[in-house]
Amino acid sequence: MRRVRSQAPRLPRWLAGRVGLPDQTPGADEAGHRHATWLELFLDLIFVYALAAVVARLGNEPSPSPRAVLAVIGLFVVIQWAWIGQVYYDTRFDPDDALHRVLVLVALVGAGAMTLGVDEVPESVLLPIGYLIVRGVLLLLYLRARPTSPSARMVTTVYLIGFGSGWLIWLVSLIVPTELRPVLWIVAMVIELATPWVGVRWLNRWPVDNRHLPERIGQFTIIVLGSALASLLFAVPDHPPPHMILTAALAFLIPAAVWWVYTTSVTTRLAQRRLRGGQAYSYLHIPLGGALLLLGWSLGQVVRLVDANATHLPLELRLLLGASMVIWTLCGLALYWLWTRPSGARLAIAVYGVVSVSLITTTVHQPRLMLSLLSLAVVGYAVLVSRRLAKAGQANQTPEG
Repeated sequence: MRRVRSQAPRLPRWLAGRVGLPDQTPGADEAGHRHATWLELFLDLIFVYALAAVVARLGNEPSPSPRAVLAVIGLFVVIQWAWIGQVYYDTRFDPDDALHRVLVLVALVGAGAMTLGVDEVPESVLLPIGYLIVRGVLLLLYLRARPTSPSARMVTTVYLIGFGSGWLIWLVSLIVPTELRPVLWIVAMVIELATPWVGVRWLNRWPVDNRHLPERIGQFTIIVLGSALASLLFAVPDHPPPHMILTAALAFLIPAAVWWVYTTSVTTRLAQRRLRGGQAYSYLHIPLGGALLLLGWSLGQVVRLVDANATHLPLELRLLLGASMVIWTLCGLALYWLWTRPSGARLAIAVYGVVSVSLITTTVHQPRLMLSLLSLAVVGYAVLVSRRLAKAGQANQTPEG
């Protein structure tokens, strides 16, 4: 059920009219379902570049250090969390009016600062300043929505207290020594990530839009997959010989299989009726998205090593590749669990996915052989899971009233 805010403070009509920003509400399809607005899609664009900046921190060394991997994971969480905050606001309070547009455009400036600051963290203050802008705009939006209804006051109280506390810690990080900044950022993120769970009792009283939220999170997941594909494509040399074309095609099968499984899961809408406040659904997409980002980088490094005629894959690269696939598999199982308890067959498929990927990446050292076996195993897993999801989706379909 959609709640459209109608009495929140707005720009003066004379000002909105002069700058050509008439008040609007997001359109819906024939069934009344709310879809992403042009403004939401515009917001997504800057996060494409932010993700590229995050994964670029790993460089092109095939043996990434644990510290570099942890830094990338942490930065990804910050970037995705900044994006998710706006999505949750839009799914409950969604008129696309003039003041809303102006505030979101300001948030875009903050997201741009975050993107520019990723490469120089923690020395540069661009990342925390950008994050303060993005989250500050979100807090202003919640303050704007607060007086519109009793439900709005209840929901915004949770977010303003939790996110406001995190915002203050990010602000303090600007004046502390450089080596202490990451510590404060971690504390702030823990507080913010805990907020929706601490306030779950109140947030669940106003369920999220069960079409809009999965659509938006799915769009971000596709953006992450696009970044993974970019990492893979950039690893292919100019004017590639036939064996490199075949290698790239084998590597492409893996993100293609991931896309196939994910879109099948989303379109069957199995978890749609059990989203409630959306906490579990959206939080599962954080490790899932991080795994896909690292998967794309790892596949790119394998392709580069094949091009360099390497005969041995570094252990660190194989472990990162296997871990990213295992995390994706387990997150997919957990998303299925939001709908119903997995059957023995579904659990067996998940075990097959985890075991096959783990064995291949830990025991096979030769790049081409490992890539061939891994592609075969992942495609097989995708076929098995998609068939189960399709059957479950057909059984779950009921006439909409």
